[in-house]
Amino acid sequence: MACDITVAVATHKAYRMPTDGVYMPLQVGKALYPQVDLGMKCDNDGDNISSLNAQYSELTGLYWLWKNCSSRYQGLVHYRRHFAKSDSPKLYGNEDERFAAVAQRNDYETLLDDAEIIVPTERKYYIETVYSHYEHTMREGQLDATRKIIAESTPEYLDAFDVQMNRNSAHLFNMFIMRKDLLGEYCSWMFPIVGELTKRIDSSDYTPFELRYPGRISEILLDVWLNTKRYPYAEMPIVSSEPVDWMKKGTGFLMAKFVGKKYVKSC
Repeated sequence: MACDITVAVATHKAYRMPTDGVYMPLQVGKALYPQVDLGMKCDNDGDNISSLNAQYSELTGLYWLWKNCSSRYQGLVHYRRHFAKSDSPKLYGNEDERFAAVAQRNDYETLLDDAEIIVPTERKYYIETVYSHYEHTMREGQLDATRKIIAESTPEYLDAFDVQMNRNSAHLFNMFIMRKDLLGEYCSWMFPIVGELTKRIDSSDYTPFELRYPGRISEILLDVWLNTKRYPYAEMPIVSSEPVDWMKKGTGFLMAKFVGKKYVKSC
């Protein structure tokens, strides 16, 4: 079926973008860097939280999409991560091959025939739970504080939160496509939790990398929402626009688990 779809591509810098008309490049953090003009829509137009981008990362783009986009289906991807065609054999080729693998409108329409939500293929931790991986790699206590907020504000989500903490996989990266009303429902639940979390966490000694914890917590909250609501969803693989150093990522994962070395930057 033909769908009215807008997929925002969150970026803070000039970067190659997918050419299919389903994509809308979106400059995030514009309120913090008004002098930077990337020649695209900006997250400081209309109802926005652009000024929070240093903490919220791509979530300022999601908020803008929620409040300012009228498309029936709305989604978010990142300049370095995109949904990929399910049958693409070139997810790890050169740059041109990677962009050729990026999903097109018809790929989304096919999946939306049977589901109202599209999420990335689950990331598997194997030897870690969602909770233990976060505690080993990021600042401790953030998930416990999140649980307390959920228990106080929306306790009907608490069982799903506890289950998710003990799972070995998750739908990550704040990437998804949803029917507009569902995206609004998710954002109306998630943003107040994240906002309250920033009031309770003392981040005065956090590095810029650590300060972006709201976006990492929201990644985990997506599955909590999905598993509480039981909405049907479809999964799509992810293609990175840049080569991924899997040896470096794997080493960092193991160092965090067994040596206690926290992550200090994105990789």
